[in-house]
Amino acid sequence: MSLYQKIAEVGQKFVAKHILFKYGFNWSPMYRRSTAKITEVSKDLLKVYVKLPINYKNRNYVNSIFGGSMFAAVDPIPMVQLINLIGEDYVVWDKSAQIYFKKPARSDVYAEFSFSEEELKDIKKAIEKEKEIEIIKTTLLTDKQKYKVYCEVRKTLYVADKAFYKNKRQLKNKS
Repeated sequence: MSLYQKIAEVGQKFVAKHILFKYGFNWSPMYRRSTAKITEVSKDLLKVYVKLPINYKNRNYVNSIFGGSMFAAVDPIPMVQLINLIGEDYVVWDKSAQIYFKKPARSDVYAEFSFSEEELKDIKKAIEKEKEIEIIKTTLLTDKQKYKVYCEVRKTLYVADKAFYKNKRQLKNKS
């Protein structure tokens, strides 16, 4: 169990999970360096909203938001969000990411992350059948009105039954 998981476990005894999710990210050193902030998390954790303001910390040579800041602002959210939504019987890992820059971001950018109840049920059904799957979550970084798309990030997440994953790792370590 990581330090962040321990803090979340203890913190949930005192603070609602969605509030802990928001402030846990916003106060963590690894996320603060992205210069983004989680602005809102729904009570059921199905939706997370992020703002990446342009400032001196993330401007690049051509005066737009550095691509690494855009990626860092969205990178950890889908995995951690799914871990919190799906429960302790599953393993969730980031497997890969693709980033597509559409146009320079010379103003604040925004991202929305969402899972639906149906999507979570489908993931659990697929894992029950397959034991391990990969899913792709796409996030757009846009202007506030969602008219302009500056960047698209596709994250591939590995999701597995925890017992299956543990057994698979043990078999791999023996070979």
